[in-house]
Amino acid sequence: MNFSTIETKCLILRPITKDDAQDFFELDSNPKVHLFLGNKPVKTIEESEAMIANILEQYKTNGLGRLAIIEKLTNKFIGWAGLKYEENLRKEFNYYDLGYRLKEQFWGKGYATEAAFASLEYGFKDLKLKEIGAAADINHIASNTILKKIGLQPSGTFTYEDTLCNWYLLQNPDL
Repeated sequence: MNFSTIETKCLILRPITKDDAQDFFELDSNPKVHLFLGNKPVKTIEESEAMIANILEQYKTNGLGRLAIIEKLTNKFIGWAGLKYEENLRKEFNYYDLGYRLKEQFWGKGYATEAAFASLEYGFKDLKLKEIGAAADINHIASNTILKKIGLQPSGTFTYEDTLCNWYLLQNPDL
């Protein structure tokens, strides 16, 4: 995979590497991070390594995948964001999914919004995707707020693993 990094005012989004395993573990072992993700935080570094292997496979198979979010000021890994080709969440169809996940200490700083907006722009302007979708647990106020703030349109609800989720869509305005 050979795509470039995305730079924003405060962040660098770069491809994820195997060296990110410890940061992934710190992120995904926090129960608060997984509150609206099925309450299944990881328990071992091997689970994080498997997640990274899956992302690296997505890079090869689909030409895109989640990216590491690096805070410019400190050069710290603070989470991930970006697009992926989603084949499991919606049983009725596959789609390009916009997502993000940050370490708890970086919540509330606008970083998820900044990374999500940059991901959306990358998907439409660089990848020329026709449409991008996203989902959020109906009770996850912060995530629903971010998706609306970056311009995704509420497009109904669906149930995933007994959880009611809001569904969002946005058509590429340049196509």
